Amino acid sequence: MLRALKRYLTRAVDPAQLMLALDGPAPLRNGDDLLARLQKLGLRRIDRCRLTSNRNVMVSYRGAELRVHEGYLVAPDSVLRAIVVFIEGRTRADRARARRVIVEHPVRAVDRPQRRDRTRPEDGRMAEELTRQHMALNARFFDGSLRAIPVRVSRRMKSRLGHYTAATPTEAAEIAISWRHVRRHGWTEALHTLLHEMVHQWQDEQGFAIDHGASFRAKAREVGIQPSARRRPNPPPAERMQA
Repeated sequence: MLRALKRYLTRAVDPAQLMLALDGPAPLRNGDDLLARLQKLGLRRIDRCRLTSNRNVMVSYRGAELRVHEGYLVAPDSVLRAIVVFIEGRTRADRARARRVIVEHPVRAVDRPQRRDRTRPEDGRMAEELTRQHMALNARFFDGSLRAIPVRVSRRMKSRLGHYTAATPTEAAEIAISWRHVRRHGWTEALHTLLHEMVHQWQDEQGFAIDHGASFRAKAREVGIQPSARRRPNPPPAERMQA
């Protein structure tokens, strides 16, 4: 019985096929990996490879440096061979055909977790006050049902007044308020924006889509804020006097 099983396994699993499966190409992770694969496919004149996210120029080279869109990390070898021919091809026709293969390959941007901004040390007291106001507004307008989350101050925000970010597997939910908004429009408007973002937090925690649809508009009216995606905050008193 054992001999028969051994013979069956020997016939059923071809050692050559097993080695082929195990020795398949490993996933490409960076420019060095991509360069090594291209060199195996015949690339000679390039010794540096830089990944880009530029969709206007998918593949380009100058001297010994190659620039390739990061989406080609997951391209099949047929496309990678076209990159080699595009660079090493002897005739204009060969390079033109290779270029068509490269351009026709659908490319997606590589997903990377975005690193969140952090409150500057000099804005710490402002962030602490906004976080305290979050607790007070939570008690007043949401019966304390929202989770306690940090409110940070962002100096990067230029067009937006505030933003709610849902939790990720690695980071907790948070609300960001624009530093320029607080400085330019004052605390009353900043707290209006904070309450706006808390409605988004409420949507998230209640299982609604985080948008400015029906659930947002209904809750915004309930808490007494403008149910709109964008609004023009009131200017400070000095600007109102000049208007």
